[in-house]
Amino acid sequence: MTETPTPTPDEAFEALMAGNRRFVAGAPEHPNQDAACRAETAPAQRPFAALFGCSDSRLAAEIIFDRGLGDLFVVRTAGHVVGSEVLGSIEYGASVLDCPLVVVLGHDSCGAVAAACAAADGGGAPAGFVRDVVERVTPSVLAARAAGRDRPEQILHEHIRSTVDLLLERSRVLAERVADGRLAVVGLSYRLADGSAQPVASHGLSRTATAAR
Repeated sequence: MTETPTPTPDEAFEALMAGNRRFVAGAPEHPNQDAACRAETAPAQRPFAALFGCSDSRLAAEIIFDRGLGDLFVVRTAGHVVGSEVLGSIEYGASVLDCPLVVVLGHDSCGAVAAACAAADGGGAPAGFVRDVVERVTPSVLAARAAGRDRPEQILHEHIRSTVDLLLERSRVLAERVADGRLAVVGLSYRLADGSAQPVASHGLSRTATAAR
């Protein structure tokens, strides 16, 4: 497999967002999806981003960011809720695979966020382990409302920001790599109708990279 230099966090972010722009424009290039790439990536993987997103079926990462085999190290849970398995997986992507970018991807019309809002309004929580998902989203709902941000988009953005902060608070590995410039952790909000992903939180990117969006 041909060795290529590890991109900077800014370069990785631009590559990801360029793919999303192609997807939104209806002009995907479908990179790294052929037999040659399959053979090249079989011995080892060198993804340029670790993406932690909601499990929603409409958030297929390689499609909405127009990427291919070996490009993204993907971790997904309903409502992008964080547990030890998630932290370990993201740390693996950052420290072992040397990804320079970690993305938290949330989206509008998220069922987990809607359920947490309903539970906070006294509607009761779901049964089984779905309750655990809702309970982990509820603090974001309460924080947003306490700050006077009660519109669905505002609550979603609060949850994305809270997830980004939680990753950096709980993972010394991620926090240290951000501090020394090897990693950026970014929160993106995805719009189902038009397919666009917009930054709502960023740690470790230059001002130039974030302003370009």
